[in-house]
Amino acid sequence: MFDSDEPLWDRTLRRIRLIWPLGDNAVLKNSVDPSLPKSDLQKLRQRINGCLESRGGEVSARTRAAELGEAYLILNSEGRKRFLELLAGEYDVDNLAVEEIIKQRLECTDKEECRKLNLQLRNLLVSPRTKLLRQFNELQEGVKFLVDLRAELLPIARNNPELIPLDQDIHRLLCSWFDVGFLDLQRITWNTPAVLLEKLIEYEAVHAIQSWHDLKNRLRADRRCYAYFHPRMPQEPLIFVEVALVNGISSNIHDLLNQDKPAIDPQKADTAIFYSISNCQQGLAGVSFGNFLIKNVVKDLSIKLPNLKTFSTLSPIPGFLYYLKTFRDDWDFTDKEKKLLGEPTDEKDPKDLFIERVTAMNAEQPVAKETPLGPILLRLCARYLLTAKKGAQAFDRVSHFHLSNGARIERINWAADLSEKGITQSGGIMVNYLYNLATIEKNHENYTTSGEIAASSPVTKIAKA
Repeated sequence: MFDSDEPLWDRTLRRIRLIWPLGDNAVLKNSVDPSLPKSDLQKLRQRINGCLESRGGEVSARTRAAELGEAYLILNSEGRKRFLELLAGEYDVDNLAVEEIIKQRLECTDKEECRKLNLQLRNLLVSPRTKLLRQFNELQEGVKFLVDLRAELLPIARNNPELIPLDQDIHRLLCSWFDVGFLDLQRITWNTPAVLLEKLIEYEAVHAIQSWHDLKNRLRADRRCYAYFHPRMPQEPLIFVEVALVNGISSNIHDLLNQDKPAIDPQKADTAIFYSISNCQQGLAGVSFGNFLIKNVVKDLSIKLPNLKTFSTLSPIPGFLYYLKTFRDDWDFTDKEKKLLGEPTDEKDPKDLFIERVTAMNAEQPVAKETPLGPILLRLCARYLLTAKKGAQAFDRVSHFHLSNGARIERINWAADLSEKGITQSGGIMVNYLYNLATIEKNHENYTTSGEIAASSPVTKIAKA
């Protein structure tokens, strides 16, 4: 009902056609074949060179950038790939010029001349394509255009190393443009314009919003939703978090999302549960502002609702079942667990049978909460969260996010999410990460410097069982 069948670039093109009305000047898009054969590449070179030379002043340069952007949008997938390869291959840093300046700089003894050479070197190290990409910042929807362009570039670059430097250039630009100091934290309510509410439905990545009634329930009096916005993308949330105001730390998502459960007075709640954090713009991957989101939301809630004493998440563990399936030698059953599971009825590996039983669980079967799988999964999950690493970082990406922000693993909850997604990713388990304002900085420092994972005594005890 809420999934748009309109591809990302079709929506971008539709918006930009309304905002960049080039009229008779839009000759480039009408003269280039969508597959961008070699015979048409020279037309793009001429436009790119014109943008870089700024012939005719800033207004003309922006018009050429808009024309170039619209031409890109009418290309098919093969044409866009060739366009990106053109930028990556022909508009990189001039290495010979850089080496020549470095040679002169090493031989220079005059202070003023050294200063000039330093400036020349600094300018040469900025690739021509970066100068071109910056021109889109001056266009309405130009920043969104580059964010969407990078969203399309990322999967292509994974299979084409020559495109990685282009991605790095765009990433550096976006990091500077999307510094948290430029972002605006806004609370989303049921009175927020419908165009933004529709974006929440579209971008929700943790617990899908099933209906408008479901969305209204998530924005009721004892719920909060906050999002970051950029001034050049005012209609596009960058990241948003959903919060439930409750009493005590919540142990399952079904209660929080229950549309029939009566609301409580926010002034009487003592706990804020962060139960969903969704990044909205794929093109901003690697641009970090999520940690500031949580801290700023905690700050806002603490001021407006001083009755809140506890700030915790109720988070999925998306890498848990993948880990059990992939790193089979890293875990095993205790003797007690083997007795609980019983003797295998066929020749299958007991670990295979165990994973099959986990993934076959069904939320409609109440017996799932009483199954012997629960205690076994809790122990394995505790060990996974405390010991599974990628280098010095937690293996689980959600865990890494919260630990790097200074949270600690407070509690692990069995049968916390028995949806299909919750079972296939996390084995039905969810975890509470506690944000204790008194220990956030210490936890952050210990984790980022030595990989030390902060966890409560009960969690540590489960892992050692």
